[in-house]
Amino acid sequence: MAAADQLRIGVRREDGRVFFALDGELDMASAPLLQSALESAELEPDDMVVLDLAQLQFIDSTGLRGLLAAREYASERGHEFAVTPGTQQVQRLLSVTGVAEHLRTLAS
Repeated sequence: MAAADQLRIGVRREDGRVFFALDGELDMASAPLLQSALESAELEPDDMVVLDLAQLQFIDSTGLRGLLAAREYASERGHEFAVTPGTQQVQRLLSVTGVAEHLRTLAS
């Protein structure tokens, strides 16, 4: 299965926020898609970058690193960064690994 079949990323702009809706699996094969989506997005200077995790069914350690890399990418460019809550499995993994402590979470 190709990475694009494992993870779909929808991008939408809303009230100064650019949402990247992740649908599928964020893992070793698909994490580069997230980085590519961030790099190709046309962000305004005051935009907040938000990863919408509501439809993310699976995440592994590479996916966790991808979330943190996305936060760093946004920060380096002067953008605020946040995530929306994910599925129970995703939230549990973020909590157990301590990654949740490093991510601002917005209501979905």
